[in-house]
Amino acid sequence: MKVFLLLAAVLAVAQAVSFFDLVGEQWTSFKLSHSKKYESKTEEKFRMKIFMENSHKVAKHNQMYDMGMVSYKLSLNKWADMLHHEFVHTVNGYNRSTNGLLKNKGFNEKGATYISPAHITLPKEVDWRDDGAVTEVKDQGHCGSCWAFSSTGALEGQHFRKTGKLVSLSEQNLIDCSGRYGNNGCNGGLMDYAFQYVKDNKGIDTENSYPYDAEDESCRYNPKNSGATDRGYVDIESGSEEKLLAALATVGPISVAIDASHESFQLYSEGVYFEPSCSSENLDHGVLLVGYGTDDKGQDYWLVKNSWGNTWGDKGYVKMARNKDNHCGIATASSYPLV
Repeated sequence: MKVFLLLAAVLAVAQAVSFFDLVGEQWTSFKLSHSKKYESKTEEKFRMKIFMENSHKVAKHNQMYDMGMVSYKLSLNKWADMLHHEFVHTVNGYNRSTNGLLKNKGFNEKGATYISPAHITLPKEVDWRDDGAVTEVKDQGHCGSCWAFSSTGALEGQHFRKTGKLVSLSEQNLIDCSGRYGNNGCNGGLMDYAFQYVKDNKGIDTENSYPYDAEDESCRYNPKNSGATDRGYVDIESGSEEKLLAALATVGPISVAIDASHESFQLYSEGVYFEPSCSSENLDHGVLLVGYGTDDKGQDYWLVKNSWGNTWGDKGYVKMARNKDNHCGIATASSYPLV
């Protein structure tokens, strides 16, 4: 019996050592893959602890995925060393609290109301990337500027549809120059306010001429470098997935806001994202809707381009549940610029 207990203890220790060796290898690989550097050993130990906890969550969730209990997978992406609340505070910058500021500042214009086209059979699936209307996945970094990336994405798509030329537009231009419209740079903003700024400004500079710095700076817009403009914007009926689908199919990529406040979204990897606790009203993240379809399991989805780089999610994209009662509020606040 003593020999048996001793062997059991040795085995338990060996398994524990094996686990920590594995986590250590994962941690080393994680730091190398994402060029992670920390200011002190204390901070690195803190970040490694968070990483280990997230590693456990990912493994547990993906076991459920393999058993068919959930519709999407998680992964240890570049955000895996951040506490969830600091992650949300850092990158989720859709700020509905600024609603009404345009009117208060003397801007009386508002978006036109979207009217669905009549007598048109909509395609079963759409992916505007296939048509060349979507630029590469961008990375907002540690700045709550998602609203700016959603705005440029929609304007890039509309400009392409009108001119046949895909021009990458400057998010930094919006961050630095649209403050008087109610936007707050890295502290959040609204896509409609960005569209209104571009209209009044008679343009927005190209990405190449006004590169992204992931921080608030002084405005340096140069009309000589303008890559596109708009004539205002159109708001789609709040909550209507049917009208959102019609607009996406016939107009092009659409700016939308979602509830991205959950750990599951932070670590999303692939599959159709469905989070039971997602809100259709408490929205905190601006993204770009570029398509829709149904996967091989019969799950309807929206195809969404994020702005967290191509190492997040499915090469920078996420498939979000469609026809699930406006899941995560994807149809609550949607719009596009008029070009």
